[in-house]
Amino acid sequence: MPLNCFSTTSGSNEVTVTITEHGAVDGAYVTFAGSTAVGGIPAGEINIEHVISSATGDEFKITTASNASSTVSNAGGTDIDAFFQINPGLDTVVPGNGWGAGTWSRGTWGSSSTVLATTDVLRLWSHDNFGEDLILNSRDSDIYYWDKTNGLETRAVSLSTLSTDVNVPTVAKKILVSDRDRHVIAFGADPVGNKGVQDPLLIRFSNQEDPLTWTPTATNTAGDLQLSSGSSIISAVETRQQILVFTDVSLHAMQFLGPPFTFGIGLISENITIMSPNVVKAVDDIVLWMGQEEFYIYAGGVQKLPCTVRDFVFTDFNLAQKEKAFAGLNSAYGEVWWFYPSADSTEIDRYVVYNYEQKIWYVGTLERTAWVDRGINDNPIAASSTNFLYIQEQGFDDGSTTPASPITAFIESSQIDIQDGDDFVFLRRVIPDITFRNSSSDSPSAVLTFKARNFPGGNYLQSDASTVTKTATVPVEQFTDQAHIRLRGRSFALRVESTEAETAWRLGSPRVEVRTDGKR
Repeated sequence: MPLNCFSTTSGSNEVTVTITEHGAVDGAYVTFAGSTAVGGIPAGEINIEHVISSATGDEFKITTASNASSTVSNAGGTDIDAFFQINPGLDTVVPGNGWGAGTWSRGTWGSSSTVLATTDVLRLWSHDNFGEDLILNSRDSDIYYWDKTNGLETRAVSLSTLSTDVNVPTVAKKILVSDRDRHVIAFGADPVGNKGVQDPLLIRFSNQEDPLTWTPTATNTAGDLQLSSGSSIISAVETRQQILVFTDVSLHAMQFLGPPFTFGIGLISENITIMSPNVVKAVDDIVLWMGQEEFYIYAGGVQKLPCTVRDFVFTDFNLAQKEKAFAGLNSAYGEVWWFYPSADSTEIDRYVVYNYEQKIWYVGTLERTAWVDRGINDNPIAASSTNFLYIQEQGFDDGSTTPASPITAFIESSQIDIQDGDDFVFLRRVIPDITFRNSSSDSPSAVLTFKARNFPGGNYLQSDASTVTKTATVPVEQFTDQAHIRLRGRSFALRVESTEAETAWRLGSPRVEVRTDGKR
């Protein structure tokens, strides 16, 4: 309880607060209660929530709505309470490249570092429902509990402050609630009897149906498990049958056994990688995740997922910001999306999608920082770094601009040839197979472009395009019946693209009239 901690300057609305070892940083939040008026500033403007504008040593500054009418020091009374919220974390990784960066004997003696050592990491949160309440964990920090019965306007508090158990974990890498048996599980937690000292490979779980009891006894189901492989737990995800636990080099399966052991854990693979804590997604009975240089799937066993765009993704990836990468599920279309920052960006600007129903890949550019699949909502909801929420899969245009702007969409084939490219091909006609069903535009259209080249590594030498337009909707849709083109090369590619507003299109099986046209 700070005493007379406020100082004001006449004519200024900036208030200096002195609290020894307050621990707050710039941008943190603090709420005061019990203060009297200070320097002419009403008590009602002080006894509210404030953003700390600057913090140095034992002092920090706040601003009020009114200017002070007098200069005073050490005022406010002796009955002041200050409630500090958790300090804000970083939204961008701050890497270093000094001594110790990288593995031992990486290069020649005295050579400069070519790798980055992370000195400050992102603020990443994990959370799970415990009934109508919520359990939260700030990665490598404390565990918090939010009680719905206290009201929606209340804040979560440290779990350790709610319990009389001295062994409640005070640090963890991730938290989740086991749905089958209702245990709260902390991954990478501090052990019993050594509070605050994090063990990155230790898994602890509470008593069943009791998030406040963590000390194991003969009459409860609390306990812990120690992993033997890897150097740190990276992530964990719950499936229908088990909980998968990822370290930096291995994958483990954690299963509920019941008394007296409660949980058991087994090693599945010691030959995997994982890009970051949030790149794992469970879908029905399978789990997919992004590794350091490949994608993986678990369906009873671990396999590398064949990926046709692997080089495109991992050769243009900002690994210094890899912890920003995350996975999102779009179950309506059988897709898992991975969002990541490209090599020249510190923010997420790209995505790669795996359609697990059709087993195909596609890529694109889009800035999203969080994603929730449809559930109580009809469509997925995603967030961006500009603090907007977006309803995905609704409409055909980009609603982040005013007015909404068209979304450019295209699909392009790989190279097509005859006789393994021994003969030149001549293209003269195409019968498109495109539908514009559900488009809201009166005249949606798409452009078919054929491109030809003579050598696998050469440039496209020529192209020919034709526009496919919807011409009628009643009684049936009618589109371009055929398009005449003239194109010659050893191989060709087909691209379908739309840049029109309110346009939706689907590509079926276009037919191209092709004939051989000599060998040179």
